[in-house]
Amino acid sequence: MPRPPRADEAGGLYHALNRGNLRAEVFHKEEDYAAFERILFEALQIHQVELFSYQLMPNHYHVVLRPLVDGEMSRFMGWVGGTHTMRYHAHYHTSGMGHVYQQRYKSFPIQDDEHFLVVCRYVERNALRAGFVKRAEQWRWGSLWRWLRKPEPNPPLLSSWPMARLPGWVKRVNSPLSEAELAAVRLSAQRGKPLGDDGWVESIARRLNLESTMRPRGRKRVRFPDQENNKEG
Repeated sequence: MPRPPRADEAGGLYHALNRGNLRAEVFHKEEDYAAFERILFEALQIHQVELFSYQLMPNHYHVVLRPLVDGEMSRFMGWVGGTHTMRYHAHYHTSGMGHVYQQRYKSFPIQDDEHFLVVCRYVERNALRAGFVKRAEQWRWGSLWRWLRKPEPNPPLLSSWPMARLPGWVKRVNSPLSEAELAAVRLSAQRGKPLGDDGWVESIARRLNLESTMRPRGRKRVRFPDQENNKEG
């Protein structure tokens, strides 16, 4: 089966994520999280990418970023995933025992308006939604905790946002997304479908060849002529 298309255009905003193989844990202790943050820092020194939000969870991670060169998100994510896999196997002596990640990362483009803020809220409240903390800002391994520290702790990871956070941002992150917002973000993450207003989504999907991410999945139902003719009135 051919891989679905992936957008990776300079200046675009993207949400990207990856999960452990079979949803297994990839972060087992605090040093694992810290080591991954160092990998993010190294990758940001090598690749022309701005990182706005992120959250590391026991068996997956999320990042919201902007590549500054065409194709740079793929190179950034490839370096992060490959380096983390290599160091994970070396640390846990698991070389030859299977994949760390279940597949290549997933991603989708985000419109640079309130949809960007919705995605950042989704990412920054991930640990709260999972029940790991009582307040989103208590989760040490994410951008909200890091943003609240002035100056930002080492290693520095975060770039200035393309738009201002809304007033009372921490309170907003601690408030649940609406069912519609949550469903839209999850669908985009699963399909790679752009997230934004209808007109923007249609335009960006057409321009970046992402129309297939917007089509319903599953086989088209086949109707036979006699079925139509034999319907009861």
